Amino acid sequence: MENSTKLNFWYVAIAVVAIVLMQQFLHQATTTEQISYSEFERQIAQKTIAKVTITDRHIIGTFKAPQNGKTQFMTTRVGIDEALAREMRDAGVDVSGGEESNLLSNLLSWIVPALAFFGIWFFLYRRFADRMGMGAGGLTSIGKSRAKIYVEKNTRVTFDDVAGATEAKQELREVIDFLKSPQDYGRLGARIPKGILLVGPPGTGKTLLSRAVAGEAGVPFFSISGSQFIEMFVGVGAARVRDLFAEALKQAPAIIFIDELDSLGRARSTLGSLATNDEREQTLNQLLAELDGFDPREGVVLLAATNRPEILDPALLRAGRFDRQILVDRPDKRDRVEIIKVHTRKLRLAPDVDADKVAALTPGFTGADLANLANEAALLATRREAQAIALRDFNEAIERIVAGLEKKHRLLIPREREIVAHHEMGHALVALCLPGTESVHKVSIIPRGIGALGYTIRRPTDDRFLMTKGELDDKIAVLLGGRAAEKLVFDRFSTGAADDLAKATDIARSMVARFGMDDDLGGVSYESDRSALLGPVEGQTYFERKYSEATAQRIDNAVKRVIDRAFAHSLAILRTNRAVLLDGARKLLEAETLDEDALLELARKLTPQQPIAVPVGETA
Repeated sequence: MENSTKLNFWYVAIAVVAIVLMQQFLHQATTTEQISYSEFERQIAQKTIAKVTITDRHIIGTFKAPQNGKTQFMTTRVGIDEALAREMRDAGVDVSGGEESNLLSNLLSWIVPALAFFGIWFFLYRRFADRMGMGAGGLTSIGKSRAKIYVEKNTRVTFDDVAGATEAKQELREVIDFLKSPQDYGRLGARIPKGILLVGPPGTGKTLLSRAVAGEAGVPFFSISGSQFIEMFVGVGAARVRDLFAEALKQAPAIIFIDELDSLGRARSTLGSLATNDEREQTLNQLLAELDGFDPREGVVLLAATNRPEILDPALLRAGRFDRQILVDRPDKRDRVEIIKVHTRKLRLAPDVDADKVAALTPGFTGADLANLANEAALLATRREAQAIALRDFNEAIERIVAGLEKKHRLLIPREREIVAHHEMGHALVALCLPGTESVHKVSIIPRGIGALGYTIRRPTDDRFLMTKGELDDKIAVLLGGRAAEKLVFDRFSTGAADDLAKATDIARSMVARFGMDDDLGGVSYESDRSALLGPVEGQTYFERKYSEATAQRIDNAVKRVIDRAFAHSLAILRTNRAVLLDGARKLLEAETLDEDALLELARKLTPQQPIAVPVGETA
């Protein structure tokens, strides 16, 4: 309030000075005429001048009668000789001397350079302040919260805009009820959780859910990213945390949302001062103190989101701080149907587009992936100048997202095309022979993406959460089917199976070291999945290993046995169906792409092959 009063005073003072100067200039412009010295001499001769004042540089005078509506005149002094002086005396002109006022010019000569200097300084200071994250308030605002504040009308998001995530929405409805009527909610002595942590993979809608809570409750929504607390100056992050909670309490009931909490709440180091970050740890300590200090009955709820809960500080997750963790997982088929309907309701769809069909083709897609899919399909339909978006556009968009952009102009030499065709057909035939594997949707030898010279698209018929040992063996066999086809037809290996080998080895190592599926090693877990919730992370290093070198050797041997067994299985299937492999590769070379119908026609000619023991020398 005090700053506002000072600001208004300066506005009034500047306005008064401007008005006075404008009146002075207007008065001079309306009453004084600028004339030449020759005109001044003629006016003297005609005896029309009543009075003159002679200064160092100008002659200022008054007419006996107004001329051209002006009563005064001004001319630049050239010189006053005796004849002109005598003529003015004879004409009865009242002549006087005076000193010209240079106050305005002197002021301007001082003020203009000063204003230019301060203007340049202020501009450079603002640029520096913006670069350092100080904002418009400069050093005084460096510790102010940088949260964006949305009121209910600006949030414009409700639970109707959030498809899927049914369980998460049910959990968050308690928060909405509390914010709408905190007194009624606490009638039995219950209290709302101080902090609610939304956990899930990227793109599953955690931020959208938090905004929907604010939209449903109709309360102010403070949104900030965890990285915005951290600056180069120690203590700034802690000050911003204090200011954020203070601002939220002023506008309670309100919601504070911290996105990417892991950038702020990472576990503090135990390796000493060399591995610490004082600014981040001070900010985290201040957040912990604020969570301990504020009363949730005051109507402030803290929401946060992260996709890396395993690296958060344990003190942040204890009861009384983030009391509740809500999983926002990848949507299942039913939720994908609802999400697709939300993202396609403003699109012009062809009659053959069915949300159930699209959902069946997109297992593992997140909400953000499905939004991108709908947009890509719309772009593809627009590019081919269609009147509506067809199912073929969604199929092509899925292939573009999963496999990459088609490289139709990348020319392969005939020998390479032949190898790629047999490789991809090997994948497809092994998958078609093995029961329970993902169905083959399409095979192509058109290069896609950065390094894929061909691709085989397989899609699961259902969402799977568990897999047996036999199913994992079959999955590895499908991955090695391309390499087995190269061995069978060309009796040599190429570099095209590098990615297949890496994926097969990862599955085999997990079977042996994590799932206890090797008879020799037994039901022991030698490696843990540190991020089972949100996807795989890099493998363990030597120093993180919890088993001996002898056990490591046994694990490596067991992994090789799994790979060799699966490769032998693939090779046996393709030997039995060599004629079908050659026929399918020939058709693939001719058409470049085989769809599901063409693959089903090939599948009718296949002879199934049961798992066999690993023959000597038949290794991958």
